[in-house]
Amino acid sequence: MSRRHWTRSYGSIPFEIDADRHPSMNALLGNAMRQFAAKPAFHAFGTTLTYEDVDRLSYAFAAFLQQTAGVKAGDRVAVMLPNLLAFPIATIAIWRIGGIVVNVNPLYTARELEHQLNDAGVESIVVCTASAAKTLAAVIDTTQVKTVVTVSQGDCGGIGPIPSDQDRAILRDAVSLSTAIARGESFQCDPVYVSSNDLLLLQYTGGTTGVSKGAALSHRNVLANIEQFKAFMSGALDPGSEVVVTAIPLYHIFALAVNFLTYFSIGAENWLVANPRNAEQLFDVLEAARPTVLTGVNTLYAALTSHPRMSTTDWSRLKLSAGGGAAVMNVVSERWRAATGKFIREGYGLSETSPVISFNPQFIAEFTATTGMPVPSTDVKLLDDAGNEVGIGECGEVCVKGPQVTGGYWNAPEANATAFTPDGYFRTGDIGVFDGRGFLKIVDRKKDMIIVSGFNVYPNEVEAVAAEFAGVAECACIGVPDSKTGEAVELFVVKRAQADVSEAALIEHCRRVLAAYKTPKTIRFVDALPKSTVGKILRRELQCMK
Repeated sequence: MSRRHWTRSYGSIPFEIDADRHPSMNALLGNAMRQFAAKPAFHAFGTTLTYEDVDRLSYAFAAFLQQTAGVKAGDRVAVMLPNLLAFPIATIAIWRIGGIVVNVNPLYTARELEHQLNDAGVESIVVCTASAAKTLAAVIDTTQVKTVVTVSQGDCGGIGPIPSDQDRAILRDAVSLSTAIARGESFQCDPVYVSSNDLLLLQYTGGTTGVSKGAALSHRNVLANIEQFKAFMSGALDPGSEVVVTAIPLYHIFALAVNFLTYFSIGAENWLVANPRNAEQLFDVLEAARPTVLTGVNTLYAALTSHPRMSTTDWSRLKLSAGGGAAVMNVVSERWRAATGKFIREGYGLSETSPVISFNPQFIAEFTATTGMPVPSTDVKLLDDAGNEVGIGECGEVCVKGPQVTGGYWNAPEANATAFTPDGYFRTGDIGVFDGRGFLKIVDRKKDMIIVSGFNVYPNEVEAVAAEFAGVAECACIGVPDSKTGEAVELFVVKRAQADVSEAALIEHCRRVLAAYKTPKTIRFVDALPKSTVGKILRRELQCMK
C-alpha cells in the first residue's frame, strides 16, 4: 500500500497540522474566554453562561480546589456529571491548576466506580447529587477520596431543584459546588506552569481486554486532535457563529473533544442536553437552538427521525450532522437527509486517540457508508494476524500513529506492552478495510465488544458478574441487533444440575452490579456452550444458535 494514499483525495486539506500551535489546553481555552467574553457559551435548564461567566466561575472553583482542597498539579480529580453547566466549569477549573480530569460515567454502579477511583488514585471528586451521590457513598470508605463537591441542577445559576436534607446527608462532609465557588471567590490561584506534555485526562475504557483502563491523554494529544478536526471541517467552524446541541454525554471523549473543546475554542454557543432519552425535552432544545452542528450515535438519529416533531423543527441552519460510536446505518442517514437536507457524516475513533482517527470531510457530498479518511498527521496501517500490512481492499486490524494517540494506559505496563506494535502503532482491535480513495470502513471487531447506544460493553465483564449468581455453571454473551439501541446484550447460560435459575432473577442480579446498558436484555438457557479443543468458549458460534 502506498504511504498515506488517502492524501490523494484530500483536495485543499493540509497533509499536516501543527500539534504545537497552542502550548496547553489552558492557553487555548483562555484565549477563547477573552476573545468571546460577552458571547453565550452554554445553555442548560433555562440558564445561559457567557464566556466571561465560565472564566469567572471556573477561576473561583479552581481557587477553592487549590487553596481549600489542596489539589496540586498532577493530582487526579474525578468528574462524575451528566451534561450540566457544572461540567465545563469543573473541568476547566481542574485544568487551570494543573489537575488531571478523570471522567466518570454517572450511571456507573458502586463496583465500577470503586475500581476507577482507586485505579486513578482520586482524592477529589465532583459528583451529581441526583444520579450518583448514593453510588459514591456506598464505596467512598474503600477509596482515597477526601474531598467531595456535589452538584445539583441548580448550580452555576441553573434553574432546578435544590438538594434535600436527605440528599446532603448521603455524603455528610461534602460541599456544594455553589458553596465551593463562593468560597473560592475570596482566594487567588497560585500560578501553575502546564506544558503540552502534561496529562490532561484519564479517559477510562475497556480497550480490547475488557479490563477498565485509563487512557492517559496529554494536553498535546487533545490539542492535536482539535487541529485535525478543524482541518477537516473548516466549513462548520465559523468563529463566534456556530450553535451546537450536545445530546451525547460530555464524559465521552468525542463530545468532550469536539462538542465542548473544539467548539468552545471558536466561540460557539453550546446547548447542553442532560437526558436525550426525553424526546420532548430534546426537541424543545432543538427548536430553541436551531443548531448549526449536531452530533450523535446512530440510535439517537434513528429516534429523532421517527418522532412527529422532526418535520416541524427548523433545520435550515444545520451544517454538520456527525455520527460515531457505532456504525451509522445508510437508511438512518437517508431519513435524516430527507428531513434536514444533510446526511450524517460518520467518523471513527477511540478514547486512546483523543478520539478522531478518520472522518468524512467537509467536501464529501453524500453518505459514504465509511468512516471517511484518516485526519492529517495520522498514519494508519491495517495488519493481518501475522503483523503484515495488507493491501487496499483487504481486511486487517486498524493500527494508528499520530500526535493524538495516547502514550499509554495509566499504571498498566502489561497492557501497554501489547497495545502497540514494535514500531509504535496503537492497536485498535478493530478490523477495517481501505478503498482506493483512502476511505476506511470498519467491518468487524477483533475482540467481542458490544456497542449499546454508543456505549462499549465488554463480554468478559458481563460474564464475570453473571457467573457469580448461584446456579450458573457457565455463561457467555454476545451482541444481538436491537431496533432501539443498535445492539443489545444476550446472555447464554448453562445451569448447574438441579439449579433453579430464572431469567428475571438473573437479570435483576446483573442490574444491581452493572450499568443498565451493560445488563443483559435477554437470557438463553442452553445445555452446553460451544468450545474450542482447548476449552475456550467460542462466542462467534453462539450467533448460530439463535
